[in-house]
Amino acid sequence: MHLSRRRLLGTTSALAGAAALSSCGFTGSDDDSDGDGGTASGTLTFTTWGTESELAGFRSAIESFQKSSGATVKLNAVPYEQMFTNIDAQIQAGNPPDVFRVPYYTFGAYAGAGQLLDLSSHLESGFADRFTPQAWAAVQNSGSPFGVPHHTDTSVILYNQDLLSSAGIDAVPTTLDEAWTWQEFQQVAQQLRQALPDDTYPFAYNWQGNGVTRWLSWLFEADGRFLSDDLATAAIDSDAGRAAVEFTQGFFPAGLVPPNSSVKSTTYAADLWYGQTVAMTFGGAFLLPDTDATVDFEWGATFSPRDVRAGGDFGGNALVATKGADPELAAAFFAHVTDAEQMRDFCAGASLLPTRADLVEDGIDFDVRPDLSPVFVGQASTVQAQDSGQVASPSMSKIIAVLQDQLEAAFVGGQDVETTIAGLSDGIQQAVA
Repeated sequence: MHLSRRRLLGTTSALAGAAALSSCGFTGSDDDSDGDGGTASGTLTFTTWGTESELAGFRSAIESFQKSSGATVKLNAVPYEQMFTNIDAQIQAGNPPDVFRVPYYTFGAYAGAGQLLDLSSHLESGFADRFTPQAWAAVQNSGSPFGVPHHTDTSVILYNQDLLSSAGIDAVPTTLDEAWTWQEFQQVAQQLRQALPDDTYPFAYNWQGNGVTRWLSWLFEADGRFLSDDLATAAIDSDAGRAAVEFTQGFFPAGLVPPNSSVKSTTYAADLWYGQTVAMTFGGAFLLPDTDATVDFEWGATFSPRDVRAGGDFGGNALVATKGADPELAAAFFAHVTDAEQMRDFCAGASLLPTRADLVEDGIDFDVRPDLSPVFVGQASTVQAQDSGQVASPSMSKIIAVLQDQLEAAFVGGQDVETTIAGLSDGIQQAVA
């Protein structure tokens, strides 16, 4: 299986650190001073994957929590490719970790199956006010929180300045209000198509694999939905749904994207950009450290296009506790790792976006390419709670399969818009039934 640069880094760093982290754990402290959530005791087991920067951030937060609480947290770092196979097997065997990290689009499956701890009565009063509405919506199931939003990420346009300049494109939007409209973005892509060699393409979109959820950004930008408010009915059969399918389907016959960049491709969009096969790619902030260390061309970032409204994908991960965990200890840990200092340090070091409303308002400076932080923070602000709430559906894993099949048929199989919308609507309805 092809590994993206992020997954490769996550795998190698996790393998290098797993033995040391899980074998020695993090020993407790005799310091009984109050931390967030008050003095705690006991032991939590915590399973995650991560890049070197992410694991460093978790280690720092754990050390701080142990010092302030007197509790012990044993961190088990595993390769991403093994993460959820392991978690599922452990849940079935009755010995899951107390706490684990989970993407928002996977969260709903665990919460909906009754495998997670309902935190409603264990979080301090006003805890939800820490977070942006879209972040808090992403950890809800049937109106209750079954996790905490630890960080997010969203896609913007990363561009190769040399290739844009060669096509006569000397300026890109520098504010969210100036973001290209769909039509303007299409014009830029067509201008690149005319200027670039036949084997170099205007852009690639990062909808490969489970990243197909990022296609939903186009739907949201058209002011559409794929699920009803109660998450019980398909809602993609709409003018907005047709507009999103028709616009994105047009990328392929016009030669605006490489033929091998469809949703079921094993080649990731970022890798095409690193290799200068494309002038632009849609990608998240997590790519910044890799890009800064790897590419030898001048590059920058600008906002994703907008249509009826601006929009974006709600990426990133939540932290959840399994049903058998000590609820008070888990809540205290969650309170600590989502306090302002801990979240700021984690996100700055790992090039990820905060979910705390105060950090979003104040802004954050990444350790790598801090000049691009406002682009990612600004783009993340376009995600609405109704968008992230849909992605937290317990049926999302089934919906992902529907999106993959129908969009692949539309993009490279010649399936027309009406057939695609019908297939999406029927498949999503079956998924939520």
